[in-house]
Amino acid sequence: MEIFLDSANFREIEHWLRQGVVDGVTTNPSIMLKDGVYGLEEGARRLCTLLGNRPVSVEVTTNDAKGMLEQGRTFARWAPNVVVKIPVVNECGDSCLGVIHTLSREGVPVNTTAILSFNQAILAAKAGATYLSIFAGRVSDEGNDPASIIRGVRHWLEEWGYPAKVLVGSIRAVIDVQSAALAGAHIVTIPPQFLSKMVDHKYSRETVRQFNQDAEKALAQISQYKTAAQ
Repeated sequence: MEIFLDSANFREIEHWLRQGVVDGVTTNPSIMLKDGVYGLEEGARRLCTLLGNRPVSVEVTTNDAKGMLEQGRTFARWAPNVVVKIPVVNECGDSCLGVIHTLSREGVPVNTTAILSFNQAILAAKAGATYLSIFAGRVSDEGNDPASIIRGVRHWLEEWGYPAKVLVGSIRAVIDVQSAALAGAHIVTIPPQFLSKMVDHKYSRETVRQFNQDAEKALAQISQYKTAAQ
């Protein structure tokens, strides 16, 4: 499973890149603002440079299909690793599948967002989406089980040979990452603060502390034996 960071915090992203666990980044204007990035193009280009050949998802900011196409084409020119985020429907419920299909046929990778159902996911895959962003937290808010949708979409993609990847977002807690991974998500996009919680465990700390104490005692005894033998 791949891990994307849902962030525009360059310092945080650099840190986790050095840890060897980051495969990409997803962002939007709200995340950029929160992380102190005040220029969409400048911030996106900098992220793309930082990530190398790893994908960086950049979100369109219009409700109009024509505007989405124009923005998507513009974003794609910023860097070769830009992925354009297009919602599966706009705020009026109008399909954005045509935008997804057009951009994908032009060679622009598309991350289809705001997916909350199996049906939305398979239609986006058929339209040509590269990534199918299932918003797990929002699925749960609606009283549905995100794991069953993730499993179903993953199985359907494999059954019919579609190359799209299941990307799970709207992560609210560390347990959501585990649930998505076990359900078969190809990718989970994670706020950076959750990675720190994932890697840490108080009993791991205690175990290492005990190892160090035992090693210190053992080395002291070894030194005594060596001194006595001389």
